[in-house]
Amino acid sequence: MSPAGSSTSFSVRFRPLGPWRFGPDSGARDRVDLIYHSDAVFSAVCSAMSQLGLGEEWLEATARSEAAPAARFSSFYPFQGHTLLVVPPRSIWPPQEATKIRCKGARFVPLPVVESLLGGKGIDENRWAVDGESECLIPHDAGRGPFRIALRSNASVDRLEAGKVESHATACLEFAQNAGLWTVVQFADEAAAEKWEARVRSAFLLLADSGFGGERSRGWGRSETPEWQPWTPPAAPEAAEESPERAHWLLSLYLPSGDDLVDWKRGSYSTLTRRGRIESSARWGEIKSPTLMIAEGSVLLAGAEQLRGEARDTAPNGFPHPVYRAGFAVTVPIPWRAAA
Repeated sequence: MSPAGSSTSFSVRFRPLGPWRFGPDSGARDRVDLIYHSDAVFSAVCSAMSQLGLGEEWLEATARSEAAPAARFSSFYPFQGHTLLVVPPRSIWPPQEATKIRCKGARFVPLPVVESLLGGKGIDENRWAVDGESECLIPHDAGRGPFRIALRSNASVDRLEAGKVESHATACLEFAQNAGLWTVVQFADEAAAEKWEARVRSAFLLLADSGFGGERSRGWGRSETPEWQPWTPPAAPEAAEESPERAHWLLSLYLPSGDDLVDWKRGSYSTLTRRGRIESSARWGEIKSPTLMIAEGSVLLAGAEQLRGEARDTAPNGFPHPVYRAGFAVTVPIPWRAAA
């Protein structure tokens, strides 16, 4: 990861103007995912870059690049007030010493808590509670988490048969006041940042106006102007003498590249299978090839200072152009601690 305070890494906050929807892999209307995964973020930016007339140049600098991609994105995570939440490292969460809090129920954890655990300070169980609906660890006196799951009713009217109406309900996320979603944007180096930062800002601004995720035709997924700040990752302590190894904590989904020498016999990681449909004027709505990816929060050991990852073509056979699923790694270095 870029050094703290570097101009090549940024956190970007989105303050929703209404509901957002992240469709689950099952496609069920009455279910919603709680996380907007990094591969979907990349796809959305690709669409925006195409609208801005930069589509081919963007793909050459990222998905098709033989070097490190010019830019990469973490998944979208919730924030509330000034507190950023994230999927915590699997190697330290849930903390074994916690007895008052059902930590396994927390999918998202404040960065200050992660930093405390990485420093071996434990968790103050009198200060925190798990909000069951949002699966967020929140201050004990906060009352509610950054979002709630809601069902919005809708009706489809048959224009050919008078009086025929089909109603249905669609699940979405409704955000609390002063809450929203944030992501990390990481550029390969200062030259990449100089060339692409303004363009990525424009792409995010376009997406904030048009919407992220599902049901955009209903006005969902929109936000206020994205707020950019230099990204400073959690300050992990130096590795102790008895545990000198550094590990990679994933803030994005990850597809290993041939150059990433990951030790799959160690570490602490989980996988998920990503699917989805293609949004292309060539053939809209076809199903992408399923892709097994390493999930956010995974902790990996590798023989390099940084994991690269890759973008993979998931277009079905015979599709007229590639459809890339990005698995570029956005990571934070942390000390490796094997499970007890």
